[in-house]
Amino acid sequence: MTSTPLPDDAYDPTVAHPSHELIHDRADALLALHHAPEILTMVNVWDVASATVIADLPETKALATASHAIAAMFGYEDGERIPVDLMIETVGRIALNTSLPVSADLEAGYGDPGETVRRAIGVGIVGANLEDRMRPHIESVENVAEVVKAAEAEGVRFVLNARTDALLMRGERPLDEAVADAIERGRAYLDAGAACVFVPGLIDEAVAERLVEGLGRQRVSVIGVPGSLAPQRYEELGIARISYGPWPQRVALTAFRASALDLYAGGHLPEGTQLLT
Repeated sequence: MTSTPLPDDAYDPTVAHPSHELIHDRADALLALHHAPEILTMVNVWDVASATVIADLPETKALATASHAIAAMFGYEDGERIPVDLMIETVGRIALNTSLPVSADLEAGYGDPGETVRRAIGVGIVGANLEDRMRPHIESVENVAEVVKAAEAEGVRFVLNARTDALLMRGERPLDEAVADAIERGRAYLDAGAACVFVPGLIDEAVAERLVEGLGRQRVSVIGVPGSLAPQRYEELGIARISYGPWPQRVALTAFRASALDLYAGGHLPEGTQLLT
């Protein structure tokens, strides 16, 4: 792929962003992590402070943002209620403050997936989740193709983690039918240029095996939720990536609330509390 300069309007002139060469290198690194036999574990972050804490761990190879968590931080509900400008600014600040590749949760693309990804690349993002929300098949595939085309125009091997909500939105449909739908949609997204297919939901061993059989090893991404398989088992089954969505923020806020209750009861700050940022 030929490297081409990013357009001037991809940058906020008041904020420095990673160079195009650095963006290109980070995109290649993120793609390699998805293709490796080892599962890519991504503990989702929502601001520079949380990203700094996670990035400082030697086990961290790349960062992923959580749209739900970012929206909550600013007082918005999930589902593209947060202004796209604010989302792009936030993920850009995260990318600016780390040397690791950053994949952003860009929901369904905020009405213009190609343009949203172009802007995200401009602030240093090298991968993204894109939801299909079970929109018509053709429309969903076209959205994936738009993102791939936009990334190619920027000269970046952008890592698109194309999400299908076939399981989350299956309603009363039999599970087998929903899994078959996820595979059909996922194949179309891969054919359109996606690097991986994200199938959120509680994925047990049988469903994981079917997804990998239908889409290929190192081509399926899952979310870790209470009750999920251990990452090592997903790795053995051929899953490429596991992320945790808004759950890390919920874990942090649960601890924060517990600490506040203890302080109100006359307690003390927990022993071992560190300055991490």
